[in-house]
Amino acid sequence: MTMAHIIARDVVVEFPIYDTAHRSLKKQIIHATTGGRIARDSGNRVAVRALDGVSFEIRPGDRVGLMGHNGAGKTTLLRALAGIYEPVGGTLAVNGRVATLLELFVGVDLDATGYENIMLRGLYMGLTRDEIRERAGDIARFTELGDYLYMPVRTYSSGMQLRLAFAVSTAVDADIVIMDEWLSVGDAEFRPKARERMEALLERSAILVVASHDRRLLGDICNRIFWLDHGQISEVSPAAIEQHEAGPWVPLDASPGAGGSAMLRQPISRP
Repeated sequence: MTMAHIIARDVVVEFPIYDTAHRSLKKQIIHATTGGRIARDSGNRVAVRALDGVSFEIRPGDRVGLMGHNGAGKTTLLRALAGIYEPVGGTLAVNGRVATLLELFVGVDLDATGYENIMLRGLYMGLTRDEIRERAGDIARFTELGDYLYMPVRTYSSGMQLRLAFAVSTAVDADIVIMDEWLSVGDAEFRPKARERMEALLERSAILVVASHDRRLLGDICNRIFWLDHGQISEVSPAAIEQHEAGPWVPLDASPGAGGSAMLRQPISRP
C-alpha cells in the first residue's frame, strides 16, 4: 500500500459569483450563508472564499473529524481532498489511493440492473473491471437483494438502492477514505452489518477524513478534530468536544471558568 500522506499549505478555494451587483436580496442571502467571506478575485469578479489559507498535515494512522457550522467549509475541504475542487491558491498534496464516499449514487444508472450498477459504480470508485468482478460476489451477498440484482434499479425501494450503493462503495481498498457524514444504512437488523463493513474498510485504510455534526461519533472514531469556521481551521481535542457542551469554539486564550478550559482550541501548526 502506498504511504498515505496529505499536506495542505495556505490552501484557498473560491467560487466566483456572477450578476449579483444589483440583486440586494441575493447578496444578503449569500452574505448570510457564507459568513460574509465575499471578496473580489484577481479578475475583479465577486467570489466566495470557501477555504481561506488552510494549512495542515495528515499522516498514516490519523482519523480526522471535521466540525463546524453549516457553510463553514467542511464539504468544500472534503471535495478539495477528493480532487473535485482545485485550489486557486496555496498547495495541496494528497498521496495515496482515495475512496470518496460523498455521493453514494453518483455513477448509478436507474435503468440498469443491480449487477450492471455494481460494475458502473465500481468503475466510478476507481476499481478496475477485474477488481469489480473479483468483488461482485461479496457485494451481492452483502446487499441481500438476491434476484433483484437482475432487475432495473428503478424498481428498488430507496432502502434497497442505498444497500447496493453502500455495498459497492465500501468494497474498495483505499489508502485514504473521505466521507461526508458517517454512512449507516438499512433497518435495525441490517445496520450492525453495515457498521461492521464500514469498520473493515477503515481498518484497510491508512487515513480517514470525515465531516459530521455528531460530536460523540467523532470523539469515538477520531484521534484528531479540525474545527472549521468561515473557511479557516483550528484543531480541537477529541476529548474536549465530548466534555464541553458549549462547543469546541472556546478560544485558546479564554479565561478558565468553573468547569471550563482555556485549552479547547489551538491553531494547527503549519507543516
